[in-house]
Amino acid sequence: MAGKTILVWGAGAIGGTVGAHLARAGHDLLFVDRAADHVAAMAAQGLSITGPVTEFKVSVRAALPEQVQGRFETVLLCVKAQDTDGAARALAPHLAEDGCVVSLQNGLNERVIAEVVGAQRTVGAFVNFGADYISPGVILFGGRGAVVVGEIDGRITARAERLHALLSEFEERAVLTRNIWGYLWAKLAYGAMLFATALTNASIADCLASPRHRALFVALPREVLRVAAAARIAPEPFDGFDPGAFVPGAAEAQAIRSLDALVAFNRRSAKSHSGIWRDLAVRKRRTEAEHQLGPIVAVAREHGIPAPITARTIALIREIEDGKRAQDWSNLDLLMETVPA
Repeated sequence: MAGKTILVWGAGAIGGTVGAHLARAGHDLLFVDRAADHVAAMAAQGLSITGPVTEFKVSVRAALPEQVQGRFETVLLCVKAQDTDGAARALAPHLAEDGCVVSLQNGLNERVIAEVVGAQRTVGAFVNFGADYISPGVILFGGRGAVVVGEIDGRITARAERLHALLSEFEERAVLTRNIWGYLWAKLAYGAMLFATALTNASIADCLASPRHRALFVALPREVLRVAAAARIAPEPFDGFDPGAFVPGAAEAQAIRSLDALVAFNRRSAKSHSGIWRDLAVRKRRTEAEHQLGPIVAVAREHGIPAPITARTIALIREIEDGKRAQDWSNLDLLMETVPA
């Protein structure tokens, strides 16, 4: 299985949704996942996409990691941030010398991938559509969102243009960018907000709309973007999130308008809660907090910048993961204590 076959490593919410659309468009794909029941269901019954955006089932090929053979030019890596290093090492023998790994993930995982397969074989990507793994062979596509791809060195290459054309078959508004790091850091700022919402059992929209916690949801992305600025990153806007509204010195009213836009965006999605919340409340497993938010704190430390809200968010999430804390509005009240006056 080589040639032009696209390898989708991780067939959950992101990989399953994107891959199913590409398979329906006629591309040859091989889905790889660690969940044996998911692999068996896809191989026997096909992959089903359900939800308000679209409903369809497509026949696909699926395998466990140890069953993969051959080498591939294009690998879409769609695993959780904490699984990036292990997945990159497992797929490396199957990556063609002139091939590439495209990180369809949340976080700064391109840095980890590049350490394993080389920067020249690593391509950055950013996704913000709403999706959830529901059951073996079934993925919920809850709402459309931004899809962006770009070389990690900022060049526009033939490879990047090819990948942009490919992802445009999934999302027709997909963007080809010279500033993929700007999108990734902007998503980190928004992602920090999503981790905070997962401290409760309320929806994303209800948390962001909470009058009592508005100061928190202004201060948290502002803290992340202060770190991005120190790292000389220019964040990019997407799906109602305007990073310019949260940079230090921006008017409070501008941040509130962006919050209102985010509330409206999330109210339109059938995915009312984040994947982080689902990991905690439904799947009872560890989240990506350490591997998504941890690097923010690390970069902040390198530049001598405090990041107390982000650090406290990680700590509270860890306590929920360890069964020492329940998901409740009171956790946002605790987080509010770290917001500067």
